[in-house]
Amino acid sequence: MYDLVEQINKLNSELTQSIKLLRKNGDAYAKAEQEYQIAKAQTLLKMKEAGAGATEIQLSIKGQPEVSEKLFARDVAKVMYETNQEHINTVKLQLRLLDNQIAREWGNTNGNI
Repeated sequence: MYDLVEQINKLNSELTQSIKLLRKNGDAYAKAEQEYQIAKAQTLLKMKEAGAGATEIQLSIKGQPEVSEKLFARDVAKVMYETNQEHINTVKLQLRLLDNQIAREWGNTNGNI
């Protein structure tokens, strides 16, 4: 029983750290999205001023180096954020499983502590 409680304490600590990291990753994702949108808008204006048509801009804007780099950074930040969310969900599931196991073991003691 002690091992299960020890595992729960470890997972609770891991969950707390992961939630803090989620905030950091969320901020990074939002910042990367902002930088991508700004780069895309600036490039769109430059292309429009250079006489590019709407279809040409639409087909090529993500291939422009300044936009492509920001898009990549945004996608990486998004994956980190989503991975962090999945880690939190996994830890929560592990905690529920351990909690259920403790409940089963506690229920099997039949008052013999």
